[in-house]
Amino acid sequence: MAVVSSVLDLIGNTPLVDVSALSPNPDVRILAKLESQNPAGSVKDRIAAKMVAEAEEDGTLTPGRTIIEPSSGNTGIALAMIAQLKGYPIKIVLPENVSVERRQLLEIFGAELIMSPGAEGSNGAVRRAQALADEHPEWAFLYQYANEAN
Repeated sequence: MAVVSSVLDLIGNTPLVDVSALSPNPDVRILAKLESQNPAGSVKDRIAAKMVAEAEEDGTLTPGRTIIEPSSGNTGIALAMIAQLKGYPIKIVLPENVSVERRQLLEIFGAELIMSPGAEGSNGAVRRAQALADEHPEWAFLYQYANEAN
């Protein structure tokens, strides 16, 4: 088995499995890409890595700059993992009704959690993150919802 120098090298290098036996048509070949095998557990690892790489390339994200991002799911978890590995502080704005498990994963990856009202859902988290980004122009707001890398 190959040894990689960083868990980041594993993003997107997920297994491809032939599941043709699941098809009722023997002439159909079905391949499944096991995106759950990405380091943070979802296909969102790919877009998080792409957003960070593009922000680094265009100068939006520089060493020591804090990332601010609204998220209630896997993109935030993937961003937190990548930020920790690359040394970026990260603040994730999420609705207060997000599961304890998601909060714990974010905290394990070093994210600071900023809660928004649960009744406002993801839209409330977006508004709060945007307001914080406006107040702190020194932070990098990757904004997955309008980011072409997503």
